[in-house]
Amino acid sequence: MEQKVQSAKKRELMYWYLASRGVPKSLHCLCLKLAEEYAVNAMARSCLPPPEHVSRLADTSFNHIVLLTDNVLAASVVISSTVENAANPEKLVFHIVTDKKTYSPMHAWFATNRLKSAVVEVKGLHQYDWSQEVNVGVKQMLEIHHLICSHYYNNLKENDLEYGGEHQNFLEALSPSCLSLMNHLRIYIPELFPELNKIVFLDDDVVVQHDISSLWTLDLNGKIVGAVVDSWCGENCCPGRKYKDYLNFSHPVIPSHLDQDRCAWLSGMNIFDLEAWRRSNITTSYHKWLKLSLNSGFTLWQPGVLPPSLLAFQGHVHPIDPLWQVAGLGYRSSSAGGQILEAAAVLHFNGPAKPWLEIGSPEVRSLWSRHVNFTNSFIQKCRVLH
Repeated sequence: MEQKVQSAKKRELMYWYLASRGVPKSLHCLCLKLAEEYAVNAMARSCLPPPEHVSRLADTSFNHIVLLTDNVLAASVVISSTVENAANPEKLVFHIVTDKKTYSPMHAWFATNRLKSAVVEVKGLHQYDWSQEVNVGVKQMLEIHHLICSHYYNNLKENDLEYGGEHQNFLEALSPSCLSLMNHLRIYIPELFPELNKIVFLDDDVVVQHDISSLWTLDLNGKIVGAVVDSWCGENCCPGRKYKDYLNFSHPVIPSHLDQDRCAWLSGMNIFDLEAWRRSNITTSYHKWLKLSLNSGFTLWQPGVLPPSLLAFQGHVHPIDPLWQVAGLGYRSSSAGGQILEAAAVLHFNGPAKPWLEIGSPEVRSLWSRHVNFTNSFIQKCRVLH
């Protein structure tokens, strides 16, 4: 009976990841309603931002925040929570990049729910005029990531979970982020925003609880990315996972000088120095590692977005205060207590149990859902999870 209990727990974990791949009816409904609104309502098609604020989009005196997302509801929570807690919201400029199918509903939402102070830009990937080199690079990157995820997905069998071990790490191949175009495009942020020199990047599964304006004045000491590395829980404790949880250190291609017990830096909320990034070979290095993974039979790392970034950004990461971000709220349980959750500037719901899904943890969902505009008619019609 004890073995059956353990087996059931492992199967439940697999079902969790499978459930996270679905799009709730409420979110699908919201996109359809907003797309219809975009088609019939001139206000929903009005300029974002309005003409008088277009100059802010490239003005480096403002604080620029980038989101790459195809989730309208999640984007609305990120932006509303950031503005609500900002000391000077009029200094904020949000740049939302989305795919072609989500562009109309995303534009309609922010055109009909305008912010009084901050500026929001919504741009579809189909509106970018990239060079042939960038287009080819993006296509190759996506193809290799799809092959990696497919390799692990096809080799993951339910019975493997009976024995635990490394197979449980393959579950990331079931995550929707593994195949998400928007998720992988972050390596091309310098190309997406050639006129900007410093940005804060936010994932769409975060909620902002405190003013983050001091991030733009943070000295990165010549590094390219500022990220949480050390943990609020003290020594020998990581805010996320360790390098050995992502990389296959038994493979000779993985650099031997890397400390496999070192804490991996957190994505979800990062400050990027785009000028320093453009002077580096980060993106080229990222592609080099992807090709090495392809040639090695996909044995260099576990599936996911972060492993190749850990290698490409090696030596270019500046650690920031652990309370800038508390992550892991999309997993079964978080070790962060109430005081830590309150003190954190950004909460990251990374993991399969997103707060907009029914499998999301009720204990922490309220931290996210309080920023949903439940008075909005489309939210009410589509019965978005409260």
